[in-house]
Amino acid sequence: MAKNSASITSFYSFLLISSILFASYFHASKAQTNAPPAVKGLSYGFFAQTCPNLENIVRKHLTKVFKSDNGQAPGLLRIFFHDCFVQGCDGSVLLDGKPGERDQPQNGGMRTEALKTIDDIRALVHKECGRIVSCADITVLAGREAVFLSGGPNFPVPLGRKDGTSFSIKGTSNLPQPFNKTDVTLKVFAAQNFDVTDVVALSGAHTFGRAHCGTFFNRLSPADPTLDKTLAQNLKNTCPNANSGNTANLDIRTPATFDNKYYLDLMNKQGLFTSDQDLNIDSRTKGLVNDFAVNQGLFFEKFVNAFIKVSQLNVLVGNQGEIRGKCNVVNGGKKSVLSTLVEEGMDLIEQF
Repeated sequence: MAKNSASITSFYSFLLISSILFASYFHASKAQTNAPPAVKGLSYGFFAQTCPNLENIVRKHLTKVFKSDNGQAPGLLRIFFHDCFVQGCDGSVLLDGKPGERDQPQNGGMRTEALKTIDDIRALVHKECGRIVSCADITVLAGREAVFLSGGPNFPVPLGRKDGTSFSIKGTSNLPQPFNKTDVTLKVFAAQNFDVTDVVALSGAHTFGRAHCGTFFNRLSPADPTLDKTLAQNLKNTCPNANSGNTANLDIRTPATFDNKYYLDLMNKQGLFTSDQDLNIDSRTKGLVNDFAVNQGLFFEKFVNAFIKVSQLNVLVGNQGEIRGKCNVVNGGKKSVLSTLVEEGMDLIEQF
């Protein structure tokens, strides 16, 4: 009798485990099915035949990098976003300039080590596959790996971008600012066709990484009543003034992990930026903050969709752009500088 009971228990345990595995598989398949389609010129299997080991090369290298410097993960995700949001995902933020996009205030604090890592990956990929993968694609892949290798979701991304031959100093003014209230933030994103859910999900990228004092000192002096008093005092100790070179964690709970704890921070008045904390105040976004705080799977799903949308902003494909031999300079040298000067209205074409 006891033997029969044990057999029945084992059978039901098997059914339960099988149901859980099936449900997990169904959910994963559904999430991938609901991913935004690739825009014309990109595809999810773009390098399947010509560089089949591409993503393994990127993941293997970044696994090694993050073990010695996990701060590069949020740095790479920031580079990805700041590249795509200015004039599209074309690697323009990687280009050197005098000045360039990276020299603008909106790009302050961009990790030099992370920029080097992107070019290191480019060298590894080009060594194995030849010069067929753009720095723009590598930036997108590095951003994805920054999420996954820090505890976030694993997901496919469309590839096939070309690198741009110019950068846009003027375009950096369109980047979202940490001082903005939600109304302004939503308008900035709406200009790029992102909805409220996209905005709240992408803000969750602040679940890891650090920020310089100047980006949040406006909440310390004068004192912001929406900021937790204990956190405010700790931040004052770290940041005696706005010009301090010190930094603070964006997420006080799990500062090096990509998870949904950022939203718990907001619900407890512990968001670092004005733009963060105001998401839990504005009626259009507060419900989503709560939803993501209690359901990490939902946050991951919406973040993946928004990430892929960002990764396909104004991409160059086909005969457009180029595949750079080095990520910080265009092939041939001066074209990026020329294009930027023209953008600013300086007619120096004949000098080149």
